[in-house]
Amino acid sequence: MTDDELKVLEKEVKKAKRIASEKAMELHDLIEDRLPDAYADLPGIAQATYDACKAWDEFNKKLLAANAQTA
Repeated sequence: MTDDELKVLEKEVKKAKRIASEKAMELHDLIEDRLPDAYADLPGIAQATYDACKAWDEFNKKLLAANAQTA
């Protein structure tokens, strides 16, 4: 993997982490401020948070593997 490809992958990991953090904050806000009234929103927000964290994990694993190959 070239240095440019590694930089792109690092950028993707950072972006995915930011998105996962935003979704986690949204879930936190729901739990802290809106439950039990907004319980119907819980499955959608929880799934979006899970999906965002999973996406980050997949990008992160690719980055770790790429870094291991270049080391």
